[in-house]
Amino acid sequence: MEWTRQIDGYCERLDASFWAEPVNAATNLAFVLAAWIMWRRCRGQGLMQAPLLCLLLAAIGIGSFLFHTLATAWAGLADVIPIGCFVLAYLYTAHRNFWRLPVRASKAATAMVIPYAMLTVPVFEALPGFAVSAVYWPVPVLIAVHALALSRRAPATARGLGIGAGLLCLSLVARSLDESLCSAWPIGTHFAWHLLNAAMLGWMIEVYRRHMVAGRPA
Repeated sequence: MEWTRQIDGYCERLDASFWAEPVNAATNLAFVLAAWIMWRRCRGQGLMQAPLLCLLLAAIGIGSFLFHTLATAWAGLADVIPIGCFVLAYLYTAHRNFWRLPVRASKAATAMVIPYAMLTVPVFEALPGFAVSAVYWPVPVLIAVHALALSRRAPATARGLGIGAGLLCLSLVARSLDESLCSAWPIGTHFAWHLLNAAMLGWMIEVYRRHMVAGRPA
């Protein structure tokens, strides 16, 4: 792979310059802001996974900023790797805290996301309108499954996860419509993916925080 190869995959980008995607680049501040807000909300509450989740959320914004300014292959990796790490870290957090699984079982359950993705991504790739974001669509499905399964055990947490799944679906719609709406909306809709996704990821950390606080003795 040519790591410095230029990538033009978004409606807003018209050339190879650094600020060719000003809106897409600037809206990555939403990830950093959400990380800072949740860092402050979780600070001093003894939440073991919160610092890592907040750091990964900030890293998503930084990586995405690099990709929407430099637009190279290596910056593309900087964009997607933190997202994947956040998904894995949150799944582990859910297994440990929502389901109260032991460490080893939590790691094993988290690792199952790999065969799950291998089975589900091709399904979304085959669906009209879903192929553009096929790698991401299995995530809201997985969140919704956890929400349904937790509805009796932890109804407030289940509702929170359901809201998160809904927000992620909205953000994926914005991501998927970007290039198809270029002629009508030259700025594209990818920036809405950033804003909605930042809100969703911050909310998911808040769901974890509320779950842990609610489980403590008064």
